[in-house]
Amino acid sequence: MKIEKLTKELNDILQCIIENESKIDQTISGIHENYRLSAKNLCRYLILRSFDLRKYHNSLSDYGVSSLGTSEGYVYSNLYNVIKNLKLIQGLPFQEKSKIEIIGYQRSKKLVKKNANKLFNAVRKNHFTEIMVTLPNEAAEDKCIIEQMVQSGMEIARINLSHGDITIWTKMVQFIQEIKKESKQEIKIYMDLSGPKLRTASIEIPKKNGAIKNSIPIRVGEHIILTKRETLGKKSKFGKNDIQLSKAEIGVLLPEIIDDVQINDTVLFDDGMIKSIAISKTEDEIELLITNCYKSKLSAQKGINLPDTKLNLPALTEKDIENLPFICNNADIVGYSFVRTAKDVHYLYEQLDQNNAKDLGVVFKIENKEAFENLPFILLEGMKRDKIGVMIARGDLAVEIGFERISEVQNQILWLCEAAHIPVIWATQVLDNLAKTGIPTRAEISDVVQGLQAECIMLNKGPYINDAIKMLKNILIRMEAHSFKKKNALRALNIAKNALNQIIGDNSSTPKS
Repeated sequence: MKIEKLTKELNDILQCIIENESKIDQTISGIHENYRLSAKNLCRYLILRSFDLRKYHNSLSDYGVSSLGTSEGYVYSNLYNVIKNLKLIQGLPFQEKSKIEIIGYQRSKKLVKKNANKLFNAVRKNHFTEIMVTLPNEAAEDKCIIEQMVQSGMEIARINLSHGDITIWTKMVQFIQEIKKESKQEIKIYMDLSGPKLRTASIEIPKKNGAIKNSIPIRVGEHIILTKRETLGKKSKFGKNDIQLSKAEIGVLLPEIIDDVQINDTVLFDDGMIKSIAISKTEDEIELLITNCYKSKLSAQKGINLPDTKLNLPALTEKDIENLPFICNNADIVGYSFVRTAKDVHYLYEQLDQNNAKDLGVVFKIENKEAFENLPFILLEGMKRDKIGVMIARGDLAVEIGFERISEVQNQILWLCEAAHIPVIWATQVLDNLAKTGIPTRAEISDVVQGLQAECIMLNKGPYINDAIKMLKNILIRMEAHSFKKKNALRALNIAKNALNQIIGDNSSTPKS
């Protein structure tokens, strides 16, 4: 691309940002003072990423000018300086900066680290990325389990409130506090809210020998009924030539989801192992057609994912609200499961205010398609309070968006959070094979290296968890000297375009394609 055309097109993008500054100011009016500039940078980034920037990279490199590939944290400053250098190369005059508030590269880097330190640990150590580990229930009975994790390198202890009870959690907290005093090490406590459980109900199918079977057989092309009614399950019957004579029936733990699922919506079971589509519906049930299955049976208490369905479930259950006082009194950070919209964020903040939890950190778990699509708004609403972060919960997220898209989507989450200077937790199956078997795979080592783009990496439990913690710590120390974040090609992002339509509306200065 000729330098004149390159300069003009990039300047047009800069002018688009400048022209929308007043709308950006309106959007960030309620933002916490510590995040005001960061929220402004996020909005500028949404404008920048609504353009396809790939065509500019090679030309910028040819002219010896910095690309836009690392501009997430300092959008205006980066774009301004690129245009300034292009004009200097041509011997053209360049108007100095307007009164627009800007963030440079060094400041953006400091903001990310400052916000991560506020949420996690401010203590200096030989690696920046935090190590979070999920505590097993056995840790409530044996203090040594937690001690060994801390000695191996755990800095944040995760207590999953989906498992155990308040007696178990209280004992874990007590052990952690004792270890903190004894070791003089800072250990933060992270607690996950459970959120609504989308699962299949109990299945009890009598067998001829009098035993009970807790699953039904399933096959591609089969029709099954998902129902609100109380049922212990029923399997399909097939006649000659595999013609289906009667439909299997299975209940759900949350009958309300039957109301929300629409015809042609995808319904996934068991971490996506069984895929179906809704083909008909009544007030009490949905008829599903099984379109793909990697398992031959559908069991009780298996997860249900609804990637196409707009659910009207509250993100906080009654149990979550009951547990909030305990969390507010004992945790440093709360993980918000099932958050999907900015309204969900506002609702949690209301509950935290009622518990006077002004200093509690909040992490938004992005674990479904709707949450990902609403991430810009979740961030902007979240930034109305200090000390926030985002977890990329790649398990459910991969099921909902498709395993082939998870790499793309997890990167987009990283970029948006870096633009907002919000720390990220990299989660799900990190060093999972090592933690469970004692032997790492090459793929999971590479996954850890990519996870270095986040500010915290979470490990799950397993018999070899201390080996996993030590290996993760060693990789962090070795690799953090090599990089901070990454460069990317920057095609236009649909998530940026969709968010812009709501933030600044239809505007002739925003991209149309």
